[in-house]
Amino acid sequence: MEVLLYHSAPFPVRLLLVEKKTSSQGLQPSVEGKAQFLCSISTSSSCSLGVSPRKKYLVKNFYHQEASGSPYFIQSRKVNVSKAFNESYSGTLVGEEESLEDISDTAGSVPKVLIPGLPDESKGESSASISSCYWEWKPKFNVHYEKAGCENVSSPPILLLPGFGVGSFHYEKQMKDLGRSFRVWSVDFLGQGKSLPVEDPAPLLKEFDPSDQKDEAWGFGEKAEPWAEELVYSVDLWRDQVQYFIQEVIGEPVYVVGNSLGGYVATYVAACNPELVKGVTLLNATPFWGFLPNPSKSPLLARMVPWAGTFPLPTNVTKIMDIIWQKMSDPENIAKLLRQVYADHSTDVYKVFSKIVETTEHPAAAAAFASIMCAPAGELSFDESLSRCQENNVPVCLVYGKEDPWVKPMWGQQVKNKLPEATYYEISPAGHCPHDEVPEVVNYILHGWIKSQESKGSITLPLLDDPEAVHYDLTKDVEFNREGSKKLVRVRFFGSQFSFWNLIQSQIKVPLQNLGLIR
Repeated sequence: MEVLLYHSAPFPVRLLLVEKKTSSQGLQPSVEGKAQFLCSISTSSSCSLGVSPRKKYLVKNFYHQEASGSPYFIQSRKVNVSKAFNESYSGTLVGEEESLEDISDTAGSVPKVLIPGLPDESKGESSASISSCYWEWKPKFNVHYEKAGCENVSSPPILLLPGFGVGSFHYEKQMKDLGRSFRVWSVDFLGQGKSLPVEDPAPLLKEFDPSDQKDEAWGFGEKAEPWAEELVYSVDLWRDQVQYFIQEVIGEPVYVVGNSLGGYVATYVAACNPELVKGVTLLNATPFWGFLPNPSKSPLLARMVPWAGTFPLPTNVTKIMDIIWQKMSDPENIAKLLRQVYADHSTDVYKVFSKIVETTEHPAAAAAFASIMCAPAGELSFDESLSRCQENNVPVCLVYGKEDPWVKPMWGQQVKNKLPEATYYEISPAGHCPHDEVPEVVNYILHGWIKSQESKGSITLPLLDDPEAVHYDLTKDVEFNREGSKKLVRVRFFGSQFSFWNLIQSQIKVPLQNLGLIR
């Protein structure tokens, strides 16, 4: 597999790539025009970041060395990302012949359910086409988003919110599949993905020709531009961004789906604007974000750090952030992080990896990262947002990867304990990004859950045999086809009678049953 990327302005990680001559067809439209919405139709999101016209380069897939030739060379250091990602792992890999036996942790047989795989385009199966677009929310605030399934005019709308460090590209498998039945949008948060500024928010050398600074990092000058004086990449900003995106772009209430950071923002939006949200699905949602005091909640403490997340940050803070950024943006470390959060190392994460690396090359990326890391906490905590969702009867569905090393199952179970009526599915093996690791299962659950909500409960929830099963716990093995082979994962459903005590009892009961001490 070969992927075409657009090389960004050099900073601070430079890839020595092989230039390939090609036409300019498919290039991202300029975001400097006056039009409010800019779109281009494609089945992938291989657009440039919108800073300036760029050369097109050919990048080989080094996750599969037999097809790639040589691996990346970064400056003078050789980076074997395939090795970094594919080192030995003690967990179960999806697709192994012994998968069913390995993932079995309960006595007796477990019911098996066969679900559809993703559309196989090589066999002529149609998938939804993806449009890459820009929305000018405010002057200089150009938000990148993707959409699919617009022809499904009578279908429910879905909005997908990504996690930290990624963008709408992380939902490609949902866009192509769910876009066949629903109208689907995915959006890049400001300061991430392709929603980075097209101008320097705090120029270093404003008196000189801006073209002289094309290789410099943006956002580290002595004074912010007028449009960036109040710019802080915080959850409050992203809440407002999503709120207005729903109102101005989608134009009607939506089902909001969020992974990690996107899950936090999804609950935050639903808590503040329940009239805009038909339901929320959390995919390993992070239960906290931002550590500095919020000016609205703690004005006295906030005065001690008036610079929190602003442009530019104080010099001493910038130096610390630069050290962290150099580590975080190193492709070797990016590959290792992906290996850490994906439980199934047979998952092809090349596109995700390449898009993350591409974003780090944007001249605005370092300062945006610093702003995000130093931004204040939100006006509402994750727990407070959940409480408001409960008060306003916002339906919630929880889909969590069991092997997530960051947001462990405990966090999802705590949400379930707080919201007993919430639908909860736990998938194993799956890590922090179940929508990318086991998209077949996540898409199946999302499709069925939304259909159940739209039918007011007359359609049974996914994997349940009858409506009464919603009160109880059950476990099923879910099988699907992927690229010609059978894959198997275990899905556990926690019903409305879920409690931590019942969970502990079940975990104690299994080994006792295996020893023959109880039935």
